[in-house]
Amino acid sequence: MDTPLSTIAVVGLGTMGTGIAEVLARAGREVIGIDTSEAAATRAITALESATARSVARERITEEERRDILARFRAFSDLQAAADADLVIEVVPESYEVKQQVFRALDSIVRPDAIIATGTNALSVTRLAADSAHPERVLGLHFFNPAPAMKLVEVVSSVLTAPQAVAAVTELAQQLGKEPVSVGDRPGFVADGLLFGYLNQAAAMYEAKYASREDIDAAMKLGCGLPMGPLALLDLIGIDTARTVLDAMYAESHDRLHAPAPILKQLSEAGLTGRKSGRGFYTYEAPGSGAVVRDALTPLETATTGAAREVRSVGVAGSGTMASGIAEVFAKAGYDVVLAARSAEKAETAKARIAKSLARSVEKGRMTAEAREETLARVTPAGSLDAFAEVDLAVEAVAEDLEIKQQLFATLDKVCKPGAVLATTTSSLPVVACARATSRPQDVIGMHFFNPAPAMKLVEVVRTVLTADDVHATVREVTARIRKHPVDCGDRAGFIVNALLFPYLNNAIKMVEQHYASLDDIDAAMKLGGGYPMGPFELLDVVGLDVSLAIEQVLHREFRDPGLAPAPLLEHLVAAGCLGRKTGRGFREYARR
Repeated sequence: MDTPLSTIAVVGLGTMGTGIAEVLARAGREVIGIDTSEAAATRAITALESATARSVARERITEEERRDILARFRAFSDLQAAADADLVIEVVPESYEVKQQVFRALDSIVRPDAIIATGTNALSVTRLAADSAHPERVLGLHFFNPAPAMKLVEVVSSVLTAPQAVAAVTELAQQLGKEPVSVGDRPGFVADGLLFGYLNQAAAMYEAKYASREDIDAAMKLGCGLPMGPLALLDLIGIDTARTVLDAMYAESHDRLHAPAPILKQLSEAGLTGRKSGRGFYTYEAPGSGAVVRDALTPLETATTGAAREVRSVGVAGSGTMASGIAEVFAKAGYDVVLAARSAEKAETAKARIAKSLARSVEKGRMTAEAREETLARVTPAGSLDAFAEVDLAVEAVAEDLEIKQQLFATLDKVCKPGAVLATTTSSLPVVACARATSRPQDVIGMHFFNPAPAMKLVEVVRTVLTADDVHATVREVTARIRKHPVDCGDRAGFIVNALLFPYLNNAIKMVEQHYASLDDIDAAMKLGGGYPMGPFELLDVVGLDVSLAIEQVLHREFRDPGLAPAPLLEHLVAAGCLGRKTGRGFREYARR
């Protein structure tokens, strides 16, 4: 195991195996590609030729370097070709039987000091190692798709793995320009262990007809900054693959959040496995294509739920960052805005915050000084909700406290004219409880903006069972006019984004509690392996641990699922006053400003 890993065999030349082979060949390693299918071997060679040709065209490598890369890759159909390899990476289908056949055959082919790595993301590395004649040389080496682009590599040790093997493979990953994360052997490891629970919940949400596939995907892209929505990602990964990973995770955790949503079984058994089959949650142009085409489930662009009411003026109740941000959004879109706070002074302070924000936009060239003055002139500060007497839409953005919101809605009921739409920006409280505080619950709806409101494109439009069709149509139309993207959801805890985001964050905390991985490794894994803009612990500290705990508690109370119970570590940090960046300490410590 002290031998440099210069000759590497890749067993299985599917998409992942081909990608790994490309990474190795580009890094100067001699690569032996092995696949029982000659067609797969031919495709792998063709893929490498195409990828390197693109690199030459983009002037990333020379033609001579391309020839050297191609010369370092040789394809075979017999495992005997791995005899001289220093490292063998198997990337065959996710089946114990198939992988064990490969491992048993390799025992009699490769040198005793050669390392054998499995590319599994769902099966037990320990179980595979135990079947080997030399379990100490077996480990997991989990690349992410597409292997040439994705930086993360999870190096997975079993209790049988020799430290020298781990060190050698970790060093190789670094030499390949990857960022290796060392983890123990459990299904999903770090990145997939967190990712697939979230994907499963999204599939269950869609199956329950809570929201459309388009709205679920748009919500997570626009609300969390993710590169893909969860259902589109399931189609890319393969619905059958996701089901296999989740089955393995559930077998170990017995957590209902990991029990595969029935729709995953239905789709995979029907052969609707995603992009590779041409149809999964979405329908694609052809098998293997990423181009989505219309199908029977695609909503019509003009679909509405009724005639919209006219909205010319908007009232925004509140004086905090969210209230001033929402008022700014409406004023920029040309609406006359009344910004009401508990006092005239607070309202003026909120307007001053808008002025400052608009000034930054002028400095950055996003708007003219004239447009800034016109926008600011549309905002009228007020020290009382009485100023809402003539507004067509009233939006509350006060403290996330049900009693406070109900009192405010009772006041709006008395102050606002008949036909005015009353909206709450709550992120976790029942919208219907606000509606019932009025004598016109049919006029009440949820408009959940995301922070910072001027920048974030998403608005969750939350209908209660009492909301009128024309109120829903009005809010969707207004949301489009203020250049936001509306997604429809029902009145239940977490709506779309928080219901999917916070269980994922909670599971990350549980990983740390169980000493499975460090904060830094988990954050790195999700940024590098999942394309998340922030790691879960970075995000928790930004959101605020107290806010996160409150949302977790609401989700747990609503759904009564033991897997949603807040992680004790989160509760302890909140009890200790470690609330994140705002207090200088959360999961990490921060310099006080």
